[in-house]
Amino acid sequence: MSSKTSFIGAVEIGTSKVTVLIGEYTGREIVIIGCGECSSRGVIKGSVVDYRAATECTHSALEIAERDANERIDYVYLAQTGGHLEGFYNEATLNVKAADNMIEPSDIRTVCDLAKAKELPLGRMVVHNIRRPFRVDGRLVPTSPENLVGQKLEVGYWTVHGQEQRLADNIHVIRGFNLEVRELVLSGLASGHMVTSMEERQNGVLAIDIGAGTTDFVLYRNGAPHTTGVVAVGGSHFTNDISIGLRLTEGQAEKLKLRFGRAVVQSRDKNEKVWLDGNFSIGDRQFSRHAIESVTAARAFELLEVVKKKLGHAYSPETCAGGVVLTGGGAKLPALAECASHVFGTSARLGEAPSWVNENLRDPGYHTALGILYYGVSVQSDRSATTRRKSGFLHNVTRLFAST
Repeated sequence: MSSKTSFIGAVEIGTSKVTVLIGEYTGREIVIIGCGECSSRGVIKGSVVDYRAATECTHSALEIAERDANERIDYVYLAQTGGHLEGFYNEATLNVKAADNMIEPSDIRTVCDLAKAKELPLGRMVVHNIRRPFRVDGRLVPTSPENLVGQKLEVGYWTVHGQEQRLADNIHVIRGFNLEVRELVLSGLASGHMVTSMEERQNGVLAIDIGAGTTDFVLYRNGAPHTTGVVAVGGSHFTNDISIGLRLTEGQAEKLKLRFGRAVVQSRDKNEKVWLDGNFSIGDRQFSRHAIESVTAARAFELLEVVKKKLGHAYSPETCAGGVVLTGGGAKLPALAECASHVFGTSARLGEAPSWVNENLRDPGYHTALGILYYGVSVQSDRSATTRRKSGFLHNVTRLFAST
């Protein structure tokens, strides 16, 4: 076996489950060789609230994945979500210094450093610096501007940052398994990278990942992530709405949501009834199908409207020719694409993993973990696409755990 082979773990510590995939990476390609899952505990809306519980279930998923792969993980890419994540845009302009106006590598480094130099509030840490395309004298340059001729070089970064302590909690869960977290990867970037094509990202596309506790979104333009965000609402909130509205336990409400929930009301007969269990046993009850659909449809519309509002002027149907792509476990709610099309005024579809993904990993609930592997590897191979401030992430992670 080549000495360059690495066994990479992709870990998603979600609100409902922990997912671990192991990829064998040779430097040229990556092959998935292991998978582990465990019901999540100690995690609410993407944040660790009970360290011991979160650690136990994460370590169980890691152990299952390593047994499945029959290999030990070398390092981990870790999904990151949660309402504490925020983003802002900052850009910089540089006058090209060469007498012949040819852009040199030093010009590119300087303008990038200037665009990433905005200070964060105390207690915040950079997760991603996402570079948008360069401009030379106002002209869009989709690749590197090196050796092009121009007087003015411009670039901007969408910087995603989070609370240091919450990021530290997630990293510490993995470090407790004696593993290195090589990279934090935004859940939305991971799943978005998996369910959209390069052509769609070039033409503009919005990917929305609905998990149990959070909804992540990423808007692409000109082939690169343009705007990202997280809404602290997910599939569990649909369940909670049914539980409150129909006076049911969470388990009963989840059962009704999965069987009869819809993002658009279809039932017109308010007297149509459905059974909770359908086995007519003691405790089995009837409920209005229209009432169930009304609850889930209202929550779906509200959630998508919140995403649209967060995007603000960044989103318009005219600059999003690829439409809306929905993924995550919550995206399996029937008629959600129809609801999204109505809210965003463009086409919408349920995202699918590429055809080469094994059948047992094609469910939307795996898209984030799959994306972590492939996005992480692609970023590692090409730092010019989406960079992280070297003095930011690694320095801060070292600082956060200097005492451990």
